[in-house]
This record gives sequence, structure tokens and C-alpha cells, in this order.
Amino acid sequence: MNSSHQSRAVAITGGASGIGLETARLLTERGFEVFLLDLAAPALGSACTDLGLREERGIVCNVVDEAAVDEAIGRITAAHSLTAVVNCAGIAMDRPSVETSVEDFRRIVDVNLTGTFIVSRAAARYWLERKLPGAIVNISSVSGLCGNKGRSAYGASKGGQNLLTLVMANELGVDGIRVNAVAPGPIETPLTQAVHTEDVRRQWLDRVPQRRYGTPREIAAAVAFLISDEASYINGQILAVDGGFIHAGLVA
Repeated sequence: MNSSHQSRAVAITGGASGIGLETARLLTERGFEVFLLDLAAPALGSACTDLGLREERGIVCNVVDEAAVDEAIGRITAAHSLTAVVNCAGIAMDRPSVETSVEDFRRIVDVNLTGTFIVSRAAARYWLERKLPGAIVNISSVSGLCGNKGRSAYGASKGGQNLLTLVMANELGVDGIRVNAVAPGPIETPLTQAVHTEDVRRQWLDRVPQRRYGTPREIAAAVAFLISDEASYINGQILAVDGGFIHAGLVA
């Protein structure tokens, strides 16, 4: 890793579990100053202990609350130079469109899409005001790239997240701010364990050429690359990390 990153900070939303936690682990190992933003205070405490981070590195924050997000970014940047933001906070539901309530649809879009926008905007404003470069990585999903059944709300939120990535990359690239997304396929996380039934798991495994779920570490590695200097000319990309699912066609 470039030594210039060793004193810089990365904010990770949804950082107390799953992909967010594993991304925090990998970036901590690589010398970044990691801050975890999450709604779950007990989980934040456990995550900080697990990662060997001071308690103040865990910030209770609701990503759909503009004031809370601005306060969290302010706390981080009061003593650190913000290098990157990773938007991992998200919720999911597996339910047919005709059985999805408007309330559930709005809730999922609010957290997954609006929350990503609020956090990304706060980080971008920080960098623009100081004429600093930065990197944003949004954790999207292959469900935002294709019409997976049962994903009307989740897929819409992730499809919107993908387009938000492209728009912000276009707008901010001239200022040295890169915006990319990672679109995971099926990953072994607490979220998928709660949502994926045995039948759903079988269907995924039948369609993924590598015939397995991915690991949070594999997603974390993609994120680490996208915020690194090695990815300095990568902007506005949606990187599917899915074992080949999205382009498989008829499987072998």
C-alpha cells in the first residue's frame, strides 16, 4: 500500500457486520484509519473490539438522517483527512412485487439509495471545499443489474444506486473524486442468511458458474482495490463480484 494512505481515514457505513465489517478489517490491516458508522450501538462496540479499534471509531449514525451524517463526517474530519467512503449500509427483502407494501418499498429505497446519496454528498462536499481528492465505493448488488425475482424494492434501490454512482462519477471526476460501485453476487453474510431460503440458495448455486457463495473478504478486496492508488484511473464503474453470475447465460 502507498504509505501516503497510512494516516488517512475511511468511513464505512454498515460497518458493524457483514461486508462492512470485513472491509473494515482488511483496510485496518492495510494501515487505514477506519471509522465504522452503523445504527446498532452494541454491534459497533463488538466490532471495534474485534478490530482492535478505539471505541470512538464506532459512530452511531442513521444514514437517512442528514444532520447525523454531517455530524459523523465532521467528527471524523476534525482530526483526520478523509480518504474514502464505503457505503455498505443496506437492508433487503425477498417478496413478490404484488405482495410488497409501499411502506416496505419506501423503507428499502430510503436506506439503500437515499442513504448512499446523503453520505456520498457529505463526503463530496468535504473534499470539494478543501480541493482534495477522494474515493467513494458503493456496495450495490447484481440485483441492480438484472431482474431477480422477489427483488422489486431491493433491486430498484440497487439499480438506483448504480445510476447514482455513474452520475456522481461524471460530476466529480474533474475534481479528483472517483465514484465506483461493487455489485456482489450471493455472499455469505448475516443479511443473506436471513433472507435466502434453502430454495433460494439452491437457485443461486445453480446459476453461479463457480457454484458457491462468495465471502465478505472477496468483496472487501475489491473495495480495497478501488480506493487504492492502483485504481486511480478507474471511475464510474460497476464491478460485479459474483462468480460469473451476471454474464453466465446457460450454465455448464
